[in-house]
Amino acid sequence: MRKKWWFIVSGLAIMIAGYSVVQYIVFHAQQAGFVQLKLMLSATLNSFWYSMLYIHIIFGVLALVIGPFTLSSTLREKNVKRHKRLGSIYMVSILFGGVAGLYLAFHATGGWVAQLGFALLSIGWLITMFQALANIKQRNIQGHQKWMLRNYALTFAAVTLRIYLPLFTVLFGFENFQYSYAVIAWLCWVPNLFVMEWYIQRKLHVFIDNRHVTKTT
Repeated sequence: MRKKWWFIVSGLAIMIAGYSVVQYIVFHAQQAGFVQLKLMLSATLNSFWYSMLYIHIIFGVLALVIGPFTLSSTLREKNVKRHKRLGSIYMVSILFGGVAGLYLAFHATGGWVAQLGFALLSIGWLITMFQALANIKQRNIQGHQKWMLRNYALTFAAVTLRIYLPLFTVLFGFENFQYSYAVIAWLCWVPNLFVMEWYIQRKLHVFIDNRHVTKTT
């Protein structure tokens, strides 16, 4: 990842992580606008739902903040042991955050369309994490890096979701929130994955072209 984009991604990730910590950890979750809205829509939220929400928030914030530091080639080359430790924490965070997210998906506002969108996001989050782990176990570093990039594209859905929420509210009104949220459940991660896949393929083609030039010279 180029340095300019790394700083942009890291900055947005830290901002959203800080916002989530203040909203859900410093203050009680019941005071969060998202939870209040669910209560207004007559949702029944039991103690287990709140527990899963906190697990998802805490581990999601960890993954969101740690992710950019595991993707930086500069930081990785400076200290491989630190990279491995951060990578382990990141993957554990995805495991807990993803399982909790899958549970929360089935209780998402916006009906079955939103529920399916968030469920697939959580499943994709877990699958890409396990793929990254499997590749590094096989010492396939390039494959590991690709799957980590795909995984963080899904982690970054936490940022894109919070960008779309106020935008859709302004454009379509608060009264249409359930319909907007159903769209956002897909919009927050599908484009992320397409953009990251384009970046991976572009990077791969550059790598192949450079090898071809090196061989011919």
